[in-house]
Amino acid sequence: MPGLIVQKYGGSSVASADLIKNVARRIAGVHESGTRVVGVVSAMGDTTDDLLALARQVNPEPHDRELALLWSTGEIVTSALLTMALQALGHESVALTGFQAGIKTNAFHTKAQILDIDSRRIDAALDRGAIPVVAGFQGFTEEMDVSVLGRGGSDTTAVALAIALKADRCEILKDVDGVFTADPRVVPQARKLDHISYEEVMELARAGSQVLHPRASELGETYAMPIMVRSSFHEAPGTTIVRGEDMPLEGRERIRAVAHDTDVGRITIVGVPDRPGIAFQVFQPLEAAAINVDVIVQNVSQENVTDISFTIARSDLTKAFRLVQPVAQEMGAREVTSADNLAKISVVGSGLAANPGYAATMFGTLADAGINIVSITTSEIRITCLIDETKVTDAARALHRAFKLEEA
Repeated sequence: MPGLIVQKYGGSSVASADLIKNVARRIAGVHESGTRVVGVVSAMGDTTDDLLALARQVNPEPHDRELALLWSTGEIVTSALLTMALQALGHESVALTGFQAGIKTNAFHTKAQILDIDSRRIDAALDRGAIPVVAGFQGFTEEMDVSVLGRGGSDTTAVALAIALKADRCEILKDVDGVFTADPRVVPQARKLDHISYEEVMELARAGSQVLHPRASELGETYAMPIMVRSSFHEAPGTTIVRGEDMPLEGRERIRAVAHDTDVGRITIVGVPDRPGIAFQVFQPLEAAAINVDVIVQNVSQENVTDISFTIARSDLTKAFRLVQPVAQEMGAREVTSADNLAKISVVGSGLAANPGYAATMFGTLADAGINIVSITTSEIRITCLIDETKVTDAARALHRAFKLEEA
């Protein structure tokens, strides 16, 4: 049987009619070469942001169920237009929503996770020689409601479909040439990486990089699905994501990239009684609301009282504050405060595990640049500092120089 690849095209790659026709020609070229191909598409350009702004004009806090339904329309528009463009080139093609593609999710309407994929309809299209084009970012719940997978969720759609269809690989096509050592728009000296590990790209995503959704990387690693990140505007090779043990030797044991994230909100609960179960009381409502918590800091207890701070996506700040405030009052905390003027700056690389001096280099570099660190969190291959948002560009450039990431 001919090979099969899944190609996902990001919003900037399908932002206009001409760009959609360009994508159609690329997909048609793969099909004409004898390789079966499934397209997965994001919404055109800034459609998702525009739909959210429109929703907030009629309701400042729209309900998740209806917001998911509204958001899903962006990808449906793109999939229909791309299918029309493929048909205009003389190829049989079929546009499919997440529901029609059999993508079943849990019931978190705007931050859903894929539970199962019934690929029979896609398989049938491929068997008759057609090109399926699936609307990314979306699925359906047990209650037959439309759900969406959260920002960047089309990446997850593509990787999950590649796994379900037993594809040879999944390609993530974007407006950049691959995975870089930093955001080239912030650090002009940033360099494209030929290879990166699943673990490293997952940590970059969690640190704010827009290269690949963390869930997509996690699925790729779990099911050993080859993933390539490359440009949608030319045919040059991009960045191949591989297991850590398959990394070339020159890519190991060093810092690989700097990432930054300005989509940061922070909540601090002041004067929390220090007793068992307090952390659970604080974070359980957030988990139930599918609000992801990142950097958590609890101060040393003094006189059986402590402070707890944590970060979340800035878009979740209002909702999270509303959930936490009554819990804090109930436990007798002194006050709850919030901030939306912070950013995260991170260094990522397998070298962190074997080189404890890298942490000192990071902290010293930020100090030399006059950048104050609000809090620090670490994983085995990532160090993240919370800093003032206005300093994030200076921090990214200074760290990129300090770790000599411009050098191959």
